[in-house]
Amino acid sequence: MGESRPRTSAATSNDIEPPTPTTPKTPRAPSTPRQPVSLVQPSQKHKKHKPRVLRVFRSVFRSFPIITPACKFPSLPGGIPDPHKSITSGTRVTGTLFGYRKGRVSLSVQETPRCLPSLVVELAMQTNALQKELGAGMVRIALECEKRAEKDRIKLFEEPLWTMYCNGKKAGYGVKRDATEEDLNVMELLKAVSMGAGVLPGNSETEGIDGELAYMRAYFERVVGSKDSETLYMISPDGNNGPELSVFLVRI
Repeated sequence: MGESRPRTSAATSNDIEPPTPTTPKTPRAPSTPRQPVSLVQPSQKHKKHKPRVLRVFRSVFRSFPIITPACKFPSLPGGIPDPHKSITSGTRVTGTLFGYRKGRVSLSVQETPRCLPSLVVELAMQTNALQKELGAGMVRIALECEKRAEKDRIKLFEEPLWTMYCNGKKAGYGVKRDATEEDLNVMELLKAVSMGAGVLPGNSETEGIDGELAYMRAYFERVVGSKDSETLYMISPDGNNGPELSVFLVRI
């Protein structure tokens, strides 16, 4: 006689927890072995730079939109603050956009490429759609959330849910998450990369380019307008007139 297998009993009302919103996660079947994570914690204290005329000028200059006579740039949602006001000297951080071509793209913000992420947000956009937007010209991503009561106030980077706009059009909801093992593996593989774009071996169960994980990494200037607004301006490596990508985080 074979041993009887234990049957799962029905859960009682006391055992069931309320469901929490979930979003599709990056597949976790990489074709390459995991890298040992050697990323370090970011520094806890904010760097305070003495104001320099040249740096302030560069920050203000980057805030001006690039407008060409041939097209009209879509309007931004009403909650976006005027970048010409309250602009201050920014801090340089590393930003990485990554994801499977037919999956949702994620944004990781690190103090340096060798630090653990300070923020990981899964955006409401597929990777291939964002690549098309970037190929077409300048991209502005706005992440909005509602203001909390003063007693419930948290840091802007700790907000769990965002309404996302891309070039003025509502795209859906962005979700903040703790860095997963897959996220950390990507950051570890890219630790030596300061700026660039390419693909990494990813999901071994999917063949062709859809199984590759695409990424784009660049330096961003993090400008804090107030406790309710921050902006990440991508620093273009070729020194053109302005950033190709800007990310606005605001509470409205």
